Amino acid sequence: MKKAQIILMLFSLSMILGCTDLERDLGSSLSREGASELINARQLVDANYQNLRGFATQDLIFALQEHTGDAVMGPTRGGDWDDNGVWRVLHQHTWDRNNIYILNTFNDLSGGVFQSIEALGFAEGPERGEALFLQSWFVLHLTDLFGQVAFREDLIDLSQPSIVLTGQEAIDLVISNLEEAIELLPETSDLNRANKNTARAFLAKVLLNKAVYEKEDRLPPFSFEEADLNRVVDLTNQVTGYSLESGIDYYQNFSPNNDIESSEIIFLQSNTRGLAGGNVASRWLMTLHYNNQPSGWNGFTTIADFYNKFEDGDVRKGNVDYPGLTDVSGLKAGFLQGQQFDEDGAALEDRLGNPLVFTVESPIIPTGDLLEISGVRGMKYIPDFENIETPENDFVLLRYPDVLLTQAEALFRLGQDGQALSIINNLRSTRGASALTNLSEDDIIDERGRELWWEGHRRTDLIRFGKFLDSWNEKDSSEGFRVLFPLPERAVSINPNLTQNPGY
Repeated sequence: MKKAQIILMLFSLSMILGCTDLERDLGSSLSREGASELINARQLVDANYQNLRGFATQDLIFALQEHTGDAVMGPTRGGDWDDNGVWRVLHQHTWDRNNIYILNTFNDLSGGVFQSIEALGFAEGPERGEALFLQSWFVLHLTDLFGQVAFREDLIDLSQPSIVLTGQEAIDLVISNLEEAIELLPETSDLNRANKNTARAFLAKVLLNKAVYEKEDRLPPFSFEEADLNRVVDLTNQVTGYSLESGIDYYQNFSPNNDIESSEIIFLQSNTRGLAGGNVASRWLMTLHYNNQPSGWNGFTTIADFYNKFEDGDVRKGNVDYPGLTDVSGLKAGFLQGQQFDEDGAALEDRLGNPLVFTVESPIIPTGDLLEISGVRGMKYIPDFENIETPENDFVLLRYPDVLLTQAEALFRLGQDGQALSIINNLRSTRGASALTNLSEDDIIDERGRELWWEGHRRTDLIRFGKFLDSWNEKDSSEGFRVLFPLPERAVSINPNLTQNPGY
C-alpha cells in the first residue's frame, strides 16, 4: 500500500465528526496535489464499495429496518437469543440510546460517508460518478434512520467539527449527487458497480420518500409533490434491460449464482469465496433450527399477521421445492411452516425430541414444547452448500420489482390507479398470485411487503404509509419519536453541531 493511502487510512470516524491532534498534524502534512500523485482513485472507490457489507449482516441495517417492522421478530428461546433483550426492544420499539446495533449502524454508515468524501477528492469521470452514487447511498440511509448526517465537503481542513445535514439539506445533496452521477456513470457495468440504471432506480426511491424526509417530525400526513412523482415515473421508465423471473425462479435472485442467474438484480454487494465479503450466510443461519441442514442459530421468525398476507400459490409465500436445495437438504424455499424434513424425507425433531414443526403463531418468549419450534422461518437466500459459512451468494441491494412497485406507487399517488393496478397485477401474475380488482394504499404496502420481504426496506415503507407506529404482535402502538433512532453519545459529545434526537 502506498504511503499516501496509509496516511489516509489512519483517519478514524472522528474525521467525519470532529478533530484530533493527529488529524491536524496529518491534515497539514500532505497537500491534495502531492497526494494525487500517489493515490489510486479506483482503489478509493473500491474501498468505499466494501462499506456495503454492513447491509448483508443480521445485526446492522437489517436489524434496524426489519426487526422494527412487522415482518421479522427475534424471539428469546430460553437462554438463546436473549442478548440482553436487544432483539425484543427493537421489535417492541422500546430501544434506548445505548442499543449496540443502533450505535454500530450509525458508525458503519458514517464510515461509508467518510470514504466517499475521500474518494471524491481524487476521482474523476465515471469513477467520480460511482463515488457520488455511494455518497448518496450512505447519506440517504443515515438521514433515513437518524435524521442527521455529519458531513464535510472535503478532508482538507479538519480543525473544525463537521457540519450536520438534516432533512431538506441532506435530500438536496443526495438528489444533486445522483443527478450528476447519472451523467457520469456508464450505461452498463458489473452488478457490484453503479451505472446509470443503478442511479436512476435509487433516485426514484429517494424522490418517492422525499416528502417524509422533508417533514421534521417524519409523521403523516405527507405532501407528495406532483413534480417529484412525475420524475419518479420518468426515472423508472428509463430503468431498462431487466425482466421479472417467473415461478420458482424468483429464488434465482438469491441463489449462490444470483449474479449470473437473475434477470432482476440491478445492484448488489459482491461475495467471492476466499475474499473479504458480507455476512450473507446470516440470511439462513439466523433463522434455521439447529437440526435443519444447514444447522442454523434457531433465531428469527416472521409474524403470523405478515405471513397471512400471502395467498396459497404465491411462490413468495414459500414452502416450495427448489432444485439444489430441497434435494440436498430437505429444505424448501421461501417461508418454512409445518413439519421439517431431511433430504431423504425423514421427519426432523427439535433438541427436546418434539417434531420439528414450525408454527404460524410465535410468542416473543416461547416456552415449553414451543421453545424451539415456534414461528415461521424465512428462507429467501438459497444456501451455498459448497461452503455454508463463506458462500458466493451476492447480497441484493436493488431489484427491478422494487422499481416497478415504486413506479406503481407514484402513479397511484398521481391518481392514475388503473396504470398502477396493471403494474402490480403483472407482478402478482409472475409470482402465482391472483389479480387484484382495485387498488388501495393498503394493497400497495402489502404488495411491497410480499415482494421485498426481509430485504431491508420494511421500516422505510411503513413510515411512508403511516403504519410504523401501529401495534402488531406483542408490540403496542409506539411514540412518534420512534421514527428516528438515537445518535451515539460519543458522536454528540465530540461534535457540537449534532443534537440528540427528541425522546432520547
